[in-house]
Amino acid sequence: MDVLGSRIVIVAFDGWNDAGEAASGAIAALRETTDYDLVHSIDPELYFDYQYTRPATKMDAEGRRQLTWPEAGLWRPRDPGPGPEFWVLTGVEPARTWQSFASEFIDIALRDDITGFVTLGAMLSDVPHTRPISIFASSQNEQVREAHGLERSLYEGPVGILSVIEHFAESAGIPTASLWASVPHYVASATPSPKVTLALLDRLEELTGVDVPRDHLRTEAAAWEASIDAAAADDEDMTEYIQQLERTRDTWDSPDASGDAIAQAFERYLKRRGDGPGDHHKR
Repeated sequence: MDVLGSRIVIVAFDGWNDAGEAASGAIAALRETTDYDLVHSIDPELYFDYQYTRPATKMDAEGRRQLTWPEAGLWRPRDPGPGPEFWVLTGVEPARTWQSFASEFIDIALRDDITGFVTLGAMLSDVPHTRPISIFASSQNEQVREAHGLERSLYEGPVGILSVIEHFAESAGIPTASLWASVPHYVASATPSPKVTLALLDRLEELTGVDVPRDHLRTEAAAWEASIDAAAADDEDMTEYIQQLERTRDTWDSPDASGDAIAQAFERYLKRRGDGPGDHHKR
């Protein structure tokens, strides 16, 4: 059996960890493939600052006003198929008491025999939209790294809730892996980036062997790329900048670029930004 096991929680949160809504988009795609039942939901009063993440109001089918509150929950597939099960942990990144937040879900994971966690994140980066999306796949678990050929992140600095959950899971004996996608920073960060979501799901399939239907994302990704091409065609400076990013990316992808050199360049980039898988991601 794979070291991540047969019951894997896929984790993504709205907010800081989710540039281009790519990670939350991957969770949405997973939830479109099967029915899920809620296993556990947190009490929002404990974890959210409503001045930062405000409740919203909407009308129900009878025209009555309803309030919806920020939330986070763990979901399980109603009718899991053969092979590893994908459970889903998702919601809004909490504003406070992160240790209690992570502990609450890890306790549920231990109770329900969860065998592995895979966290999904996305960060704004100096990358071109015209090239394959870069995915930084890492783990702090030696067995996971050896089994899947993943990197060990050497980042030191601020982290997001994903890193906290990974830390608490590993401390509880549940192995983890992390997939982080690079989103072109010149694309509006609040705009969905289906090409990035697709890349995360492609890498998730490679990691776990679980097929996720995503043909609709291929069409959306092509349209997304074409729309950026059209915008760049009307902006000479943007076109020149994208070409510069393409040259840099092609150099990284050349046969002369070693894996160690790429990893070192990636870490230097994160430290220069101060927010890469760390502010958004890693320890």
